[in-house]
Amino acid sequence: MISNDKKPIAVFGATGHQGAGVVRALKANGQFKVRALTRDPSKYQGLADEVVAADLERPETLAAALEGAHGVFLVTNFWQVGTDEIKQATAAIQAATAAGADHFVWSTLPNVEAISGGKFELPQFSGKAKVDPIVESAGFPHHTFVVPPVYYQNFSGPFGPQKQPDGSLGWTLPIDPTVRCFHMGDINELGDVVAGAFAHPNKVGNGAYLPLVGDFLRFNDILDALRQQGHQLSFTQVPVEVYATFFPGADALGETLAYYENYTYLGPDNSDENIALAREVAGKTPTTFAAWARHNFRLGAVSSD
Repeated sequence: MISNDKKPIAVFGATGHQGAGVVRALKANGQFKVRALTRDPSKYQGLADEVVAADLERPETLAAALEGAHGVFLVTNFWQVGTDEIKQATAAIQAATAAGADHFVWSTLPNVEAISGGKFELPQFSGKAKVDPIVESAGFPHHTFVVPPVYYQNFSGPFGPQKQPDGSLGWTLPIDPTVRCFHMGDINELGDVVAGAFAHPNKVGNGAYLPLVGDFLRFNDILDALRQQGHQLSFTQVPVEVYATFFPGADALGETLAYYENYTYLGPDNSDENIALAREVAGKTPTTFAAWARHNFRLGAVSSD
């Protein structure tokens, strides 16, 4: 089949971790024509077949960007200053509906407010979850939800080991290191799940949730894996109210970890069947933390969303 006959998939956030991984995986899959969407096409250096200007903050750019798209992958960035994820996502969903898209794939997260009965809020999670019913009600012939994990990359960046008062390198955190609660993965592999979803619409296009999970670990398991690779790392558990005084934003990170400890990252309803289905459509087993760390863990490395 020649390239022009392939159905186009439009990928939002094509220069970010998730979007770039989706572009790579779709290109490797070979079934689709890949359209990268970015605010500044002149700076795009990825693998996509075409690059088109699209800005979620300027909904008027979206109709042309999605014209003729068979599928659309959408991710929004909570951490971008001033972002209203529900507003951005709604604009993209409306544009995709108007363009006649067949399959809409949304990168979502668990609804922490619902899971915890309001005990925890975590807007970076729940804001995405609140988009799910908007996707469901949009009337796409196929729609799928993918769920990114706790990034392995975060353990080798700003949230990686820090110099401790006793001179050691390690972590001081408000979490019980014996509680298994971290659903983790290499964020660069989320694209395999997304490409698999587009390739198997009849299997997962009815609103399936597909979490990328390479490992489900305790913090002690993370420490053990790194120590076995020769990294001398310490861990100190502190009360959440003490941790909240450590640095600006520590209270929010502490609340995130408290949610994990109480409910796990994916929440108590996380389904082994969903994790297995994500692996099935991806066509490969995701990398374990130990295997990732062997090749990628660097003290003092910097990662970004």
